[in-house]
Amino acid sequence: MNTEPTTAEKIKKLPWSIARNAANTVFVQFTFFGSAFVLFLSRLGFSKPQIGLLLSLLPYTGLVALFIAPLAARWGYKRTYLTFFGLRKLVTAMLLLTPWVLAGYGFRAMVWYVFAVVFGFALSRAVAETSYYPWAQEYIPSTVMGKFTATNNIFATLVGFLAVSIAGFVIDRVAGLNGFLILIGVGVLFGLLATWLAGHIPGGAPLSPGAGSGAGLKQVFASLKDVDFRLYLFGVGLVTLAITPISSFLPLFMKEQVGIAPGYVVLLQTGTLLGGLLSTYLWGWLADRYGSRPIVLFGATFIALLPLFWIFMPMKSAGSLYAALGIALLQGIANMGWLIGSRRLLFVNVVPAKKRSAYMALYYAWIGLVGGTSQLVGGQLVELARGWAGQFFFVPLHPYLSLFVPGIILPLSGIALLRNIRSDTRLTVEQFAGLFLRGNPFLALAWLVGYHLAKDERTVVAVAERLGQTRSLLTVEELLELLADPRFNVRFEAIISIARMRPDPRLTAALVSVLNGTELALSAVAAWALGRQGDSAATDALRNGLNSRYHSIRAQCARALGTLGDVESAPLFIRRLRAEETDRGVQMAYASALGRLQTTEAADDLLALLKTMENKGARVELALSLVRIAGDEGRFIHLLREARADTGTALAQRMAALHKKFNRIKAENKQPLMEATVACEDAFAENDIRAGAEGLATLINRLPPDYLPASARKIVRGAASEMRRLADTRPEYIFLVVNLLDTGPQPE
Repeated sequence: MNTEPTTAEKIKKLPWSIARNAANTVFVQFTFFGSAFVLFLSRLGFSKPQIGLLLSLLPYTGLVALFIAPLAARWGYKRTYLTFFGLRKLVTAMLLLTPWVLAGYGFRAMVWYVFAVVFGFALSRAVAETSYYPWAQEYIPSTVMGKFTATNNIFATLVGFLAVSIAGFVIDRVAGLNGFLILIGVGVLFGLLATWLAGHIPGGAPLSPGAGSGAGLKQVFASLKDVDFRLYLFGVGLVTLAITPISSFLPLFMKEQVGIAPGYVVLLQTGTLLGGLLSTYLWGWLADRYGSRPIVLFGATFIALLPLFWIFMPMKSAGSLYAALGIALLQGIANMGWLIGSRRLLFVNVVPAKKRSAYMALYYAWIGLVGGTSQLVGGQLVELARGWAGQFFFVPLHPYLSLFVPGIILPLSGIALLRNIRSDTRLTVEQFAGLFLRGNPFLALAWLVGYHLAKDERTVVAVAERLGQTRSLLTVEELLELLADPRFNVRFEAIISIARMRPDPRLTAALVSVLNGTELALSAVAAWALGRQGDSAATDALRNGLNSRYHSIRAQCARALGTLGDVESAPLFIRRLRAEETDRGVQMAYASALGRLQTTEAADDLLALLKTMENKGARVELALSLVRIAGDEGRFIHLLREARADTGTALAQRMAALHKKFNRIKAENKQPLMEATVACEDAFAENDIRAGAEGLATLINRLPPDYLPASARKIVRGAASEMRRLADTRPEYIFLVVNLLDTGPQPE
C-alpha cells in the first residue's frame, strides 16, 4: 500500500535532492550537456549534421516515456529512477574507450561506437527522467516549489561555476583528447555519487493500478483532452525548438564566428551560470508569490531577445570575449526565469496530482520529440547555410543566423499560447511588469531582504518605514504582514508606510479593516492613511466612519474624504457643522474638508467658526480653508512663511505687488484705490499693523464692484470687519484678505 510522506518529512529531506542535483551538475558539465562535449565531438572529427543527429538522440529517446510510464509507476518511481540513473553513469564511462576504438578500428567504427554509447545513455536517461517528474511532483511540496527550485539552482550553479572553470582549465592545458577524457572520468564518479544521494529522497513508492499509475497509452493520450495541457505542450515546444539548437551550437559559433579560443568558450558558461545564480532566488520568490505564468512569459520574452545580442555582437575583436560574457550573463537570467516558471507551471497548475504519471509521460515524450527534432533541424540549417557570408543591410550573415532568426520568432509564438493557461494568480503580465515600473524596485528588493533579517522591534520599525518609502508594490505582502505584527509600534509604522504607497486594493482593504476594528488608536491613523493614499475605493468606509461615536475617528474620516475629493459628502459636513457637531476638533475637520472640496456654500460657516475659534493654529487652518475655496493656497502659505520673520515687511511687499496690478487694470476713477493701496503699503512697511488693516478695509470699499469673483468677494467682505477689530491679535484675517485681493482679473 502506498503511504505518501508528510509535508514536514518531504521538506526535511529536500537537502538530499539539492545535494543530488549539485553532484549531478558536475557529471552533466563534464559529459553530455556542457560545451566540452560539443568541442570533444568536434575534435574527434564529427560534422555539424552528425553532431546534431547525435545530440538529437538525447531528447528523442524520451518517446519511451509513453510506454515505460505505467511500468515505472507500478515498479516504483524511486526504484526505477535509481536503477537507470545509476546505469547511465556506467554507460557514460564507455566514452573513455573512444580513442582506443578510433586507433584500432578507424573513424567510421568510432562514430558508430559513440552513437551506441550516446544512445545507451539517452535510453537510460529517458527511463530515469520518466520516473523523476511524477516523483518530484510528489516529494516537492507545491507551497515551496518556486523557493526549492531557486535554492536547488543556486547550489547547482555554484558547483557548476567550479566545474566549468575546471573544464576550461583542463581543456586549455591538456593537449588532444586527454583533457576531455579526464573530465569524463571525473564526471562519472560524481554521477555515481549523485545516485547514492538520490537514494535518501523520500516517496516514489510503487503505485497500484487506479492510484495514478497511468494504465497505458489510452490514459496517456487522454490527457490531451485537457486544453491547458495542450497549450502548455505546444507553447513549451515552440520555445524548446528555439533554444535547444542554439544552446548546442553556440560554442561552435563562439569559436568559428566570434573568434574565441576553445578554452574560453567553455568558460563562457560561467557567465550563464552567474546570471542564473544572481537571478534564481528572485525568480523563485516571484513565482511563489505572484504565480507561475508571469514568470514563464517574462522568461520566454528574454529568451526571444537574446539572439539579437548574438547577431550584433562584435566579431573577432578585443571586445568579443567581454561582450560574449555579458550576453551569457543575460542568457543565464533568461534561462533561469524560463526554467523556474515553466517547471512550476507544469507541476503546480497544469498537471493534476492524481494523473501525474500519464501527464508527465506525455510531457517528457513530447519534449523529447521536439528537442530531438530541433537538434536535427538545427544541425541541417547550419550546414545548409554554411555559404552565408557578408552583410544584408545592417545584419551580418553567417551560418548561425539560420538558428538565431527562429530563436526570436518561435518563443514569441510560444508566449501567445502560454498566456492563455490557467494560473494560480489573477495577476496579468502587464500588472506583473508594473511591479517593477512603479516606485523603486531595487531599493524594495534590498529592504525586503532587510525585513526578513530584522528581529528586534526598533529594526523592524525602521525597515517598515523604508518599505513604504520605496513606493513599490513588491513590498505589499510584507506591509500586510507588518499590520498583523503583535507589536503596536510596528503596526503603527506599517500604517504610516502604507499611506506612502500608491493605491493597491489589498492595502486599501487592510486599512479599512483597521479603521473598522476596535483598536481606536490605530483606527484614526488608518482613516488618515486612507486619505493620504488616495484610493477612492475607501470612500464608503470613510463615510461610515463619520458615524463613529469617537471624535478622533469622525475627524480623521472627514479630513480623509476631503483629501479624496468626495464632493457628495459636502452637504453632510455643512449640516453637521451648523447644528449637530459640538466637538471643536471634529468641527475643524469638517471645515478643512469643505475647504479642500472648495465648497462655496460653506464660506459663511467657516467665517463664523473662525470668529469663535481661540486656538491660533486652528484659526490659521480655517483661513487656509477659506483660501482654498476662493484663493491661491500656494501664495497664502508663502505669505505665512515670510510673515514669520517680519510681518509688516511681508505684507508691505504684497501690497506693492497689488499696487502694480491695480495700476494696470482698466477701471474708472482708479485714483482713490491707488491712494488707499499706497497708504496701506506704507503702514505695513512701518510695521503699524492696525493702521494697515484700516487702510486695507478702505481699499476694499474702493474696489471696482466686479473686480473680485463672487466667492472671493463674499469672503473678503465677511472678514473685513473682524480684520479691523482684531488686527493686532488675529493677523490671519489680514493674510486671508490680502491673498484674496490677488484673485482679481489679470491686467490686459
